[in-house]
Amino acid sequence: MADRWRVKSVEQSISDTDEPDSRLHKNLSWWHLTVFGVSVVIGAGIFTVTASTAGNITGPAIWISFLIAAITCGLAAVCYAEFASTLPVAGSAYTFSYATFGEFLAWVIGWNLVLELAIGAAVVAKGWSSYLDTMFGIARGTITLGSLTLDWGALLIVALVATLLALGTKLSAHFSAAVTAIKVSVVALVVVVGAFYIKADNYSPFIPAPEADHAGTGVDQSVLSLMTGAHTSHYGWFGVLAGASIVFFAFIGFDIVATMAEETKHPQRDVPRGILATLGIVTVLYVAVSVVLSGMVPYTALRDRPGGKHANLATAFAANGVHWASGVISIGALAGLTTVVMVLMLGQCRVLFAMSRDGLLPRQLAATGSRGTPVRITVLVALLVALAASVFPMAKLEEMVNVGTLFAFVLVSAGVIILRRTRPDLPRGFRAPWVPLLPIASVCACLWLMLNLTGVTWIRFGVWMVVGVAIYYGYGRRHSVLAGRAAEEQAAAEVAS
Repeated sequence: MADRWRVKSVEQSISDTDEPDSRLHKNLSWWHLTVFGVSVVIGAGIFTVTASTAGNITGPAIWISFLIAAITCGLAAVCYAEFASTLPVAGSAYTFSYATFGEFLAWVIGWNLVLELAIGAAVVAKGWSSYLDTMFGIARGTITLGSLTLDWGALLIVALVATLLALGTKLSAHFSAAVTAIKVSVVALVVVVGAFYIKADNYSPFIPAPEADHAGTGVDQSVLSLMTGAHTSHYGWFGVLAGASIVFFAFIGFDIVATMAEETKHPQRDVPRGILATLGIVTVLYVAVSVVLSGMVPYTALRDRPGGKHANLATAFAANGVHWASGVISIGALAGLTTVVMVLMLGQCRVLFAMSRDGLLPRQLAATGSRGTPVRITVLVALLVALAASVFPMAKLEEMVNVGTLFAFVLVSAGVIILRRTRPDLPRGFRAPWVPLLPIASVCACLWLMLNLTGVTWIRFGVWMVVGVAIYYGYGRRHSVLAGRAAEEQAAAEVAS
């Protein structure tokens, strides 16, 4: 079973990028990467998760939760930046893990990225359809196929962005830049206008007393509170910590920048710039929005309402009589969700592209078209995301996405330490400072946030992992390109001897 731990060398990974039938075009700069990063990170999180988390989990201390999540992401981002500058190949954490931990853990990470990106895109596509209905009064149309009822709004947005992605990555970047300018302007408007309605009394109590009867008992509370016998992770310091694990969902996406390293003109320089610039911009915006939001209304006004309705940014403005702002925020949300779906699908396509090129999935999927994009994988991802968004219920999936992403962050951070020891000779366009202390801090911070996710999230994650391992042993291990090369080398050695 030693083949599970076979490692694909950095040199081999880079060499594979020159295969003529699966070559991606290099036409992106650090500015394009930053646009992609900001366009995917500023989306559902800032427009929805912020308000509901403040109302139900943290209270006015929501901005501390954002800072904790931002610091955790920042530590991981520095590790991603070193890896991406050393190994500028599509696949992000999957490719990095293949070069350090071996094939099996690389598959596990790739499977987790499917969870993060494909399911995340499906959730956001469904939200886009809902916002379309809210803004224009268009009933969410359905198409009935036997016992299946399809959401045509979700189908529409997935088809639109898949077409853009198939036409070319640079075209997608230009579209993202235009739409991102709209939603960043909306976020700036929220901060500027909302600041005039801040009332100091709304910041008290800054950290509300824990409420055991509010929600979050049993496996629905965080693993940390279960372990310590706190009985609840709603409000109090356990709530602030649990809130950090939830608003972490708002930062998901900066790592997608690393999946586009193979399409960047100067990856050793520009990928680290794109990653760090993305994280810096969104952290400032998130903290500013959370401070303004919690100052505009009492946190109790942001609690979930009867019928499962969740508060959002527009709720705070409506409560202060600024109804025109609600419409503007809705436009920003619709624009924001559009680019989130697009970049999540782009990242998913690049991860599956790398896995297919390595033979862990059918290699035919890795073929690129005349525009240098993996059209087959793009179509496949579009079909899977559209099916999931149109048919399956998407409630309670945010935390499940988070646990898979945090696990990927843990392995990437640990991988920096391992690659520094095993391959100190490799040229690194960017070097993380204070190694091994910084990567160790990143691992600890990610594990800490994982402990603050709910028990039921861990149960669902376990089921997902079992399915992934079964697929690896059923297909990937036997069709691995690296395994085939090893067998050929062994056969040649036997003939020579």
